[in-house]
Amino acid sequence: MTVFARRARASAGRMHPELSLVSYTLLGHLEERGGCRATDLAAHYALDKSTVSRQVAALERTGLIERRLDPEDHRVQVLHLTDTGREILAQVTESRRAAFRKRLADWPQEDLQRFATYLARYNAWTPAPEARA
Repeated sequence: MTVFARRARASAGRMHPELSLVSYTLLGHLEERGGCRATDLAAHYALDKSTVSRQVAALERTGLIERRLDPEDHRVQVLHLTDTGREILAQVTESRRAAFRKRLADWPQEDLQRFATYLARYNAWTPAPEARA
């Protein structure tokens, strides 16, 4: 798993110099959700708010995301992808998919299916609720 994580971080930087694996993940989440608050990102990924704040600031500086007032509550700022952010995310996503296709091209169909099943199982895991006293 450590090698897998290291490769993912390294490939993110090669695909777009300003886009770390964390940044790519945050952009993907914003795209999936159609925008959200920074505190929602922190809660979803179990990250410290200051960590998310630094990532968000970097993404804003590079013009990949922007803040908009929540139309229902003007005290709340919602993060959204910019057009540039959508383009970069699409480019990096396609580059990653191409790299996966290349790496898995020689795998037999049975192995691919088993691998997909294991990944789905791994990603579906949720921690058990903590015992309450």
